[in-house]
Amino acid sequence: MSGSAPPNNRYTMMGFLAMCFAIVGLVGLFANFASPLPLYREIARNQALDDALVAVHGPNPSVALEELKPRLDDSAAALFPLPADPDAAIAAERVAMRKRFLAEAAGTASRMQLMIAVVTVMAAVFGAAIMGFGRK
Repeated sequence: MSGSAPPNNRYTMMGFLAMCFAIVGLVGLFANFASPLPLYREIARNQALDDALVAVHGPNPSVALEELKPRLDDSAAALFPLPADPDAAIAAERVAMRKRFLAEAAGTASRMQLMIAVVTVMAAVFGAAIMGFGRK
């Protein structure tokens, strides 16, 4: 058996390699899910503000805006009570909303970087432990 690892060590190495791929895959899967959320939320809110702009020029703006309130979420505060110049209020809220979502995206990116660093350290410790068990 010159040049080959003993059977016990071979299974340990296969387990280590499988866990390396699994950990990287899980981190990538989570990052793929979480990273674009602020963008999706901003697009949905922008559409709600577009709908609010149409609603304020409709026959009954108060009722129409009330129906949009759940979709407007924290942007609703800028439109209730109905301002004197709703077009300007919606334009100002659009700018403020984009700033909030940029801050949310930056926070998400920071948390993703921290998560990747922590998982990398944990994977290194786990790998070292597996390698240690394989030597015994």
